[in-house]
Amino acid sequence: QVQLVESGGGLVQAGDSLRLSCAASGRAFSSYAMGWFRQAPGEERELVATIGWSGDDTYYTDSVKGRFTISRDNAESTVYLQMDSLKPEDTAVYYCAAALGNPYRLRSGISDAWGQGTQVAVSS
Repeated sequence: QVQLVESGGGLVQAGDSLRLSCAASGRAFSSYAMGWFRQAPGEERELVATIGWSGDDTYYTDSVKGRFTISRDNAESTVYLQMDSLKPEDTAVYYCAAALGNPYRLRSGISDAWGQGTQVAVSS
């Protein structure tokens, strides 16, 4: 089982950037597809982005395409979410998730591990 710890959240203004990090420990990080989800107050948790073990296979939900970039460093067992041109509607708790194998399990909402979440707040 892998353990996940997110960092990098905060309060920013619309148009600003943030980079979230998710540090993993435990089993071989490169065996896992990784993803970021978010949950706004009163809303269901939604998938934001996923990345395959090699970093080549990426997926983004439509609302963040062109603004967010997911990446990973297998040597550092860390996955990142670079968030640019932030909007107030991006305000949410962001969660890191891991799934053994390919990222399609994450895209189906299935995860083998979750982080504790990091708050992102974007003011207008």
